[in-house]
Amino acid sequence: MALVVAEFSAPWSPSLRLVTPAAVVLLLAVTVLGALVGSRQSWLLGMAISLTALAVLCGAIACMVRGYVLTSSELEVRRLGWRTHLPLAGLAAVTGEPRALLGAMRLFGNGGLFAITGWFWNRRLGRFRAYATDPQRAVLLRYRDGKCVLVTPHDVQHFIVQVRRMAHIA
Repeated sequence: MALVVAEFSAPWSPSLRLVTPAAVVLLLAVTVLGALVGSRQSWLLGMAISLTALAVLCGAIACMVRGYVLTSSELEVRRLGWRTHLPLAGLAAVTGEPRALLGAMRLFGNGGLFAITGWFWNRRLGRFRAYATDPQRAVLLRYRDGKCVLVTPHDVQHFIVQVRRMAHIA
């Protein structure tokens, strides 16, 4: 087991705090209305709508970002019940990028229900993976193989210093 060096929370941005409850209410309303409204002939359609809304909600909850754990060999992204492991080996640069998500196009993922996760693209960074909750706290991890990963720890400067130290980046 790797030595835990530091733990970082993943605070929600104001927009995430606004969008998430509104979307949860909407998805739950769609779930209930889909199950209750309609005739016998449209029952199947109503249930399909309800189950789809419920699946979106459950998927978003499962993929939420709860925090980050820096160990001696990797960065663990805490999710709900599981973790995503990002190796420190191969890291070329770690930089603060508070504008990284500006103009980014979501290729696949979640753009603001419990988190901002998935694959994104913009002109400046190209394709990148995001495990974020507050774009203003964005830190970009650039790997030697060209991959980029965006995370949003609560203490950006301390995070950058610790990751650079553990990955032996000057």
